[in-house]
Amino acid sequence: MISKSFNLFKISLALLLFFFASGFTVIGHRGDPINAPEETFESFDKAFAEGADYVELDIHVSKDNVLVVSHDRDLERVTGTSAIVSQHNFSDLASLKQKNGESIHSLNQVFEHYKNNPKAKFLIETKKTKKGNPQNMEALLKQVIDQYGMQDRVMFHSFSTKSLENEAQLMPNIPRIFIAGTIKRVNFDILQYVTGVNLSSTIVTPEIINTMHYMGKSVYVWDEMNESPKKWNTLINMPIDGVVTNYPATGNEYRELKDKSKSQVINQNVYYMSSKEEPVYENPYRLIKTKKVVEPLGGYHITNIIKSNGQKYVQIGENEFANATGFNSEYVLKDLRQYFGAKVIYRQQQPNNFLYSEPDDQSPVSNRIEANKPEKIITIQRTGSQTWLKLKNGWINAKNVLIQLNPDNYLGNDSEQSYYDLPQGQRLKNIDLLENISLAKPTTDQKVKNADLLSDFNNLFINFSLNNDNDSIKKI
Repeated sequence: MISKSFNLFKISLALLLFFFASGFTVIGHRGDPINAPEETFESFDKAFAEGADYVELDIHVSKDNVLVVSHDRDLERVTGTSAIVSQHNFSDLASLKQKNGESIHSLNQVFEHYKNNPKAKFLIETKKTKKGNPQNMEALLKQVIDQYGMQDRVMFHSFSTKSLENEAQLMPNIPRIFIAGTIKRVNFDILQYVTGVNLSSTIVTPEIINTMHYMGKSVYVWDEMNESPKKWNTLINMPIDGVVTNYPATGNEYRELKDKSKSQVINQNVYYMSSKEEPVYENPYRLIKTKKVVEPLGGYHITNIIKSNGQKYVQIGENEFANATGFNSEYVLKDLRQYFGAKVIYRQQQPNNFLYSEPDDQSPVSNRIEANKPEKIITIQRTGSQTWLKLKNGWINAKNVLIQLNPDNYLGNDSEQSYYDLPQGQRLKNIDLLENISLAKPTTDQKVKNADLLSDFNNLFINFSLNNDNDSIKKI
């Protein structure tokens, strides 16, 4: 049988070992289309400069079998001239100018332009009709990739399952991602020949991501990705592999915040041992408050512990995080309730009266507790086998103070009654008897031995002053 102490050891060890880095790939959707005409060199350059790992581009096939970089089959929106790509030779299409003066580019021209920049990588979307036309698109794509040696610098994604199947046969080592606006389109037939999915942010959930990861598939998310913190605050909490965004600078900013953090998955019931309400945030990277708070003595289930910007946070809901200070395992709740609502006092017989900035004696000393002046306990934190108490001006180790129990109900807890509810061996030993004098009296679970001689009280220290050698302890 596994002992409770062994379980506590595992929990403590997990809390000490918890952190691993996490991040995601940032893909500029058509480059940076907000700050430059889409799918131009200017747009791509801005996206890379803003931290994008990849830029996304779309391809069609011209009449003379050239892969043309354009989202639309009709170039009127981007050039002002109506021209269907498949109905014109590329030499005609290349004469059309975009708003910044750049011509419509071929995929060959894009690869030629960036061939000496190994950090320039591309997510290529194949645009095909529902009937799978043009039939030769994937073969043309392989030819251009092989010509420029871009096998390690490209990925594919598409709404066309036929295109992805062709790419799997022709270029099996290049990642292939299926784009879906509804989860109903994702099925086992499709998952057999793709390496990942690109899901709309309106349908993606942590459960879907975890399922895809379990099946060995990566998960990317696409959306307009406006600058609203609300959208990013939700998305950033999910274990996504990448995001396709119109705002690569914003994506990179959030990615860097997440990369600097460390996280551990943990499933544990905890109680919040503080007299102060704590705000709940949408994520630990940008501390935007929700309307919720954690309540004193409230019970919660935490799923992750995140360290960000030098602080630890617990995840208590899908998009709900709180500062980790004051959260303690359910296993130590009974022990810690003795402190909740109580006061501490320093009587000068303890080792020191230092107050620390954090519940750790290796943290900076922030102040000292005054002698013989009771102070209310604000927050309680069990760290390993040590109990730390937050006072007005800092943290102190419970062993360095005496405790004045509170006989009254405080926020639903009675510290004195909590003391008596425990077996004697688990009760606090450092009670301030000057304040709690009643605790020095025998309790109902103690047996007092009747004796005629004082010497029978072997454990009682009595200072006898013997002025006469003939005096004997056995003489009453």
